[in-house]
Amino acid sequence: MGRVRTAIESVIEGKRPAVDLALTVLLAEGHLLVEDVPGVGKTMLAKALGRSIDCSVRRVQFTPDLLPSDITGVSVFNQETRDFEFKPGGIFANIVVGDEINRASPKTQSALLESMEERQVSVDGTTYQLELPFMVIATQNPIEMEGTYPLPEAQRDRFMARVAIGYPTHAAELAMLESHGTTDPLAALEPVTDGATVQGLIEAVKTVYVSPAVKNYLVQIVHATRNSRELRLGASPRATLQLLRASRALAALGGRGYVSPDDVAGLAPTVLSHRVLPSADAQISRRTVDEIVAHLIASVHLPDHR
Repeated sequence: MGRVRTAIESVIEGKRPAVDLALTVLLAEGHLLVEDVPGVGKTMLAKALGRSIDCSVRRVQFTPDLLPSDITGVSVFNQETRDFEFKPGGIFANIVVGDEINRASPKTQSALLESMEERQVSVDGTTYQLELPFMVIATQNPIEMEGTYPLPEAQRDRFMARVAIGYPTHAAELAMLESHGTTDPLAALEPVTDGATVQGLIEAVKTVYVSPAVKNYLVQIVHATRNSRELRLGASPRATLQLLRASRALAALGGRGYVSPDDVAGLAPTVLSHRVLPSADAQISRRTVDEIVAHLIASVHLPDHR
């Protein structure tokens, strides 16, 4: 995946942590929620990941008038055959870029739930399997609240991780002026691998060893979110499984055949923070969810994983 990382970084300047997280989520068979202010490269990151892999990529612009059938597909009557035929929607691709997902209605957002969890789509009583690898990269703008619908907890829980790209450094922004000022690096980006290779890597990641001590450490972190007085909603069992998968993928990206406690601790904030809700007292104290989760992780004893 080093070549994929290099290809993405030719488009996204100075954002190695965000790029590595996107690759980690891809190898862990998860989905990524990119949340940040306008113009920092949310959609660019998603498109660069898609183009660096020689597989199908579709972009769906979420708007208030977008219908669930625009995502899943619809059965249309064919006058020639005198029968209904299925027209696939935007979800039928290896990499699906959902731009400004919180601008669509909750009914349309819910059209993603089955495909994100089960890699399939059910329309008119027929189930269609999605091609693997499959990943949804959704973007949302956290500051423009007019005309938006906050993602429900069930939808947010389907995303393995949430990342904020942030503003570029001074040097990275200067480099961006040089590379983006006259040409479009995204248009020149060539695939460096294919879907079959990525799927093979995904299967290999599942074999990364996780010791009982590290598994216990991971579960302790998740349980800490459920027992905290500062949170009124803790992380779900799905979060436990996805944190395990992400930790395996991160270890594989680092060239290791085992998961360390540092892998779990490093990924836990991005995997758990968007799944939990602060209590009323925490909101009054102006404690952010990120601060609460970071404190809970620090409070769990770091095990010896050997």
